[in-house]
Amino acid sequence: MGLRAPLRVAVGVSGRGSNLRALQEQAPAYGYVITGVVSNNPAAAAIDYARSQGLAVHVVDHREFPSRAAFEQALAGALDSLAPDVIALAGFLRVLGTDFVDHYRGRLLNIHPSLLPAFPGLDTHRRALASGARFHGATVHQVTSTVDGGPIIAQAGLVVVPGESPASLGARVLALEHALYPYVLGRWARGEVACNGPQAPLPLRAPRA
Repeated sequence: MGLRAPLRVAVGVSGRGSNLRALQEQAPAYGYVITGVVSNNPAAAAIDYARSQGLAVHVVDHREFPSRAAFEQALAGALDSLAPDVIALAGFLRVLGTDFVDHYRGRLLNIHPSLLPAFPGLDTHRRALASGARFHGATVHQVTSTVDGGPIIAQAGLVVVPGESPASLGARVLALEHALYPYVLGRWARGEVACNGPQAPLPLRAPRA
């Protein structure tokens, strides 16, 4: 039996790219390879990091397109040129339409800074603290047409410290994200988890930090 080819991953970014950095740094240990990066934000710091790593970069600025459909068509073209097995959204700050999501069904992942289904959307750390939540964390999930509503693939959690700020909680959750996303892709690369069509994958639980 021949060796399994490395899992090919394209990463979607819009901002600083800390999850991209974590994914790239841990790729050799987990058996996947990042084939390139797409961004809707030409000013994203993640682009500079990607280029410093020799990664292919495609900038598809959503502001340059007359409609979301036109933007997503161009975005799909950029992604397809990278020939990914999996697309890992890592701080990609655009809501994607149903046709786009359906086109990549079973291959489109996102990481979210909460223990979904709690706190979908934005400002998760402040909301978690305001609610009195005892636990918080990060979730890798399949992307569907419902924002942050796709099947959960894996989660990592932590205990909320009484009196901590949203900033301090966010920093601790970000450290979980940097461990969780490469972990999921490594499991996927070994054939231990996948999203097959609309069927929910087996949830995995990474150790709590």
